[in-house]
Amino acid sequence: MRLLHTSDWHLGRSFHGVSLLDEQAAAIERIAALAREHAVDAVLIAGDLYDRAIPPAEAVALFNDALARLSAGGTAVIAIAGNHDSHVRVSVYDPLLSAFQVTIRGDVGRAHEPVLVTPRAGGAAVAIYPLPYLEPAVVGPALAGEPVRLRHQDVTRLAIARIRADLLERPGHRSVLVAHTFVAGGETSESERELTIGNVDRVSVDSFAGFDYVALGHLHGSQQLDGPRVAYSGTPLAYSFSEQHHTKSVRIVELAEDGTPSVQVVPLGVGRPLCTLRGPIDELCGDPRHTAATGARVRAILTDDTLPLQAMARLRARFPHIAELRHEPPEVSRSSGVERHRQVRQASSPLELATAFFTDQQGRAATTAEAGLLEAALAAAERGGER
Repeated sequence: MRLLHTSDWHLGRSFHGVSLLDEQAAAIERIAALAREHAVDAVLIAGDLYDRAIPPAEAVALFNDALARLSAGGTAVIAIAGNHDSHVRVSVYDPLLSAFQVTIRGDVGRAHEPVLVTPRAGGAAVAIYPLPYLEPAVVGPALAGEPVRLRHQDVTRLAIARIRADLLERPGHRSVLVAHTFVAGGETSESERELTIGNVDRVSVDSFAGFDYVALGHLHGSQQLDGPRVAYSGTPLAYSFSEQHHTKSVRIVELAEDGTPSVQVVPLGVGRPLCTLRGPIDELCGDPRHTAATGARVRAILTDDTLPLQAMARLRARFPHIAELRHEPPEVSRSSGVERHRQVRQASSPLELATAFFTDQQGRAATTAEAGLLEAALAAAERGGER
């Protein structure tokens, strides 16, 4: 049995106000090509199909096109709702689509109902269980049978217990779980929406014991947590500068007859690259070493003492796809609050007081010219008071 594991498409997402729909379409085209090239038996999409519960029409059209491309030739497609998706909206046509080997599961009440996929090369069917994102406050009472407060760990164990009960009635079946959750030990990035405050959203790896392969979604970096058996595929595109060093990919999973998985991580190589540049504006705009960044989405961190005038316009002339500008002047030791108050108390003149305030606010001492301006301003104020 050969599977293609992908997740977290976030269709309809933008990057600092710029639509990513064209790049997402290119990523889907690449994924469909890989599915054909590797003759996969099933494509697993582990949640966050869209970026928000009510996606734009263009994103819905792209997803519909993706389903048609991926299922062409009889490939099974199994997708689940993630925490960004509306469970009802994404799975409304699941009963109809199942006739075409397409499953989009949003109802946790059906998580114990597997999709049975028979390999193209023959052999026993594999039981694939689509487990959508579990919001404890929503699904906890139904899973527990009483109105109790549960954690992500609790609702996951309850849902998987039902799945294991079904699997016991299928002796000899290899098993795959598709889930959208935060597994303890996973590496995060800035673009993931937190599921809860603190660490109560973490689910332990041992919750997934007994499955031959666990296709995870939610974390945006490709990573594995229990050898190749429990893994995140990561997003097909980078959705924040914290992901600029990720290699965006899909996982091609080969399940042996005994269920042992072997995995090939295949880079997608689509989408505009990300780049962070740091330095004074004259260097960033003039240094030929930064030529390669002209085609990238750039985050510029300016280290000039003061923010230059028209900084963004100047940077955009060099880097047409600049997305973010930060100003981080050189760090200068600032006096502590106690030391600052001591200096204020001991200030012998208004000029010393003004100079101490300038140093505290700017993080540096006044230049000779700035000190002259302060002195002139104070002198003018004193003359005005005398009148």
